[in-house]
Amino acid sequence: MSKYDPLTAYLREFGHSSVPMTFEDIERVIGAELPKSANKHRAYWSNNPTNSVLTAAWLRAGYRSADVDLTARRLVFRKAMTNTTHRETGGGPQAPAPSSAGRSGSFGQVFGALKGTVTIAPGTDLTDPVGEDWNATG
Repeated sequence: MSKYDPLTAYLREFGHSSVPMTFEDIERVIGAELPKSANKHRAYWSNNPTNSVLTAAWLRAGYRSADVDLTARRLVFRKAMTNTTHRETGGGPQAPAPSSAGRSGSFGQVFGALKGTVTIAPGTDLTDPVGEDWNATG
């Protein structure tokens, strides 16, 4: 059991589409102080599932962090999109399984809103930003 499980339970019980919280609110819910890095580094509040056990707690509850304000020590947890898949055990959001769709050469998987919509024509030189005459003037 993680010390952050009370945050998961709190967010699930709260159930609103957005839950504004101060860092102090979170500390009250978990019954412990947040790590020092939570107060110093915005990246601590990222929604990367491998970021920290705290991140895993809000993701398991079906929320994503947003509007992080380190100076005011507050943020908003927003309900994740409903099309996000969850483990049957109640786990957090899962990344879609890799597929060949959206691949372009050796550039790997394309993620995000435009996944699968970008095609790079064979023979395209991605290191040439504008074409042959990029130094041309006039």
